[in-house]
Amino acid sequence: MLPRIALRKTTLKLTALTTAVALAITPTLAAAQQKGPPTLRDTESEQLLRDYTRPILRAAGMEKQNIQMVIINESVFNAFVADGRRIFVNYGAMMQSETPNQIIGVLAHETGHLAGGHLAKLRERLAEAQTQMIIAMLLGAGAVVAGSRSGSGSGLTQAGAAAMSAPGEVIKRTLLSYVRQQEENADKAGVKFLNATGQSAKGMYETFKRFTDESLFAARGADPYVQSHPMPAERVRALEELARSSPYWDKKDDPALQLRHDMVRAKISAFMERQDTVYRRYPLANTSLPARYAHAITTYLHGDLRSALAQIDGLIQLQPANPYFYEVRGQALLEGGRPQEAIAPLRKAVQLSNGAPLIAMLLGQALVASNNNAYTDEAIAILRSATARESEAPLGYMQLAMAYGRKGDYAQADLASAQAAFLRGDNKTARDLASRAKTRFAIGTPGWVKADDIVSAKPLPGQKSN
Repeated sequence: MLPRIALRKTTLKLTALTTAVALAITPTLAAAQQKGPPTLRDTESEQLLRDYTRPILRAAGMEKQNIQMVIINESVFNAFVADGRRIFVNYGAMMQSETPNQIIGVLAHETGHLAGGHLAKLRERLAEAQTQMIIAMLLGAGAVVAGSRSGSGSGLTQAGAAAMSAPGEVIKRTLLSYVRQQEENADKAGVKFLNATGQSAKGMYETFKRFTDESLFAARGADPYVQSHPMPAERVRALEELARSSPYWDKKDDPALQLRHDMVRAKISAFMERQDTVYRRYPLANTSLPARYAHAITTYLHGDLRSALAQIDGLIQLQPANPYFYEVRGQALLEGGRPQEAIAPLRKAVQLSNGAPLIAMLLGQALVASNNNAYTDEAIAILRSATARESEAPLGYMQLAMAYGRKGDYAQADLASAQAAFLRGDNKTARDLASRAKTRFAIGTPGWVKADDIVSAKPLPGQKSN
C-alpha cells in the first residue's frame, strides 16, 4: 500500500519508537503531522526488501538481530543505515533499480556497514574529534589571551588564532578519511556477502558505475582529501575488479523474483507519480502484469472505481493466490465509501498474507467503518493482534479506539487514542487522553500502567514537548 491506503506516508523517528504507519491517513494530513523523515508503508514492498536482505544478513551473521527495512518517501536514489538496527531505502532507489540484483547490491553494501559496526565506530571518532577540537580551541584561546596581556605585539596572538583554526581542518580531513575507509570496507563486505549467497555483484557495480558517470564532471578538480566517499572512479575500479573475480558475475536474477520486483515498482509508480507519468511509464498498449497493476491502481486513485474493480478482478483471475490484489480491491472499496464490500477481499488478503498486520489493520478499519455492531468484537480482536505485531502504527490504535468506543469501553478507547496520538508525535493530546484513561482504570492494572507510561514519557528526538 502507498499513500492514501496503500504505501502511506507516515513519520519515522530515528531512535526508540517510530511514528510508523498511517494507513488510512491522507498524505496531506500525514505531512502535517511529520516529526521526522516521511516514510512509506506497504506490506508487499517491505516483504520484497526483507526477502532481498534475509540471505545477506544470514551471510553476515546478523539474521537474528531483527534488522528492519524502512522505505523513505524520497524519489532520489539513496539507502543508508542510521541506528544500527534499520536499513533505510528511498523509494527512488527501488524505482531506479531495474533488476533485483541492483538494489540487492546496495543492500549488501549497507549490510556491510551494519556488520562492521561503522555507525558506532563513527560516533566514537566524532566524540574524540569533538574533544580534540575543544582542547585545541582552549589552547588557542589561552595563547590569544597571553599575547594580548603581554602587549608584546601580535605574534603570539596570531599564533593562538592559528592554533584555534588549524586543528579543525586536520580533524575534519582525518574524519573524512575514516569515512572513506568505511565505504571501501562496506563495498568489500557487500561483495563478500553476495558471493556467500551465490549472487552476482554486477548490480552493485552497475549502480555505483552509474553514479560515477553522473558525478565525473562534478568531481573534477575536487580535493580527494575532503571527500566523504572515495573518489568515484577509484572506488568503482576497485569494486569492478573485486566483483568480476566472483564466479557469480554473470548470474542472472530468477524470473519470478524479477516479476515481483517489477510489480512493486509498478505499484510505487501508480501511488507516487502523476497519472500522466504512470501512463508514460506504462502505456495502455503495455499488457504486462506490472503495467496492468499500475493501470488498475491509478484508475481507482483517480475516481473510476467501477473500471478499477474490473481491472483488479482481471488481475485476481491471473493470480488468485496473490494477497496484494485482494488488498488493493478492498482498499479501493473502502476508500470508495463501500466498507461492507471491502471486508471480504480484505479477509482474503489477510489469509493469503499469513495475517500481515498492516493488511489486518485495513480489515479492522473496514469492520469498524461498516457501522455494524456485530463486527465490533471481531474488529477489536483483529486490531489488538495487529498492533501487538506492529506496535508503531497509529492507524491500528485509532481504529481500536473507535471499536472500543462503540462497545462503551471508554477506558480502553482513551488509552488507544492516546497511543495513536503519541505515535503521531502529538504529545499534548497523548498526555491528556492518557491522563483521562488513568482515571477510568483501576490503579495498577495493565491499562493504568500503559496510560501512566504515556503521561510520564519524554518527547522522542525530533518531537516538541508541547
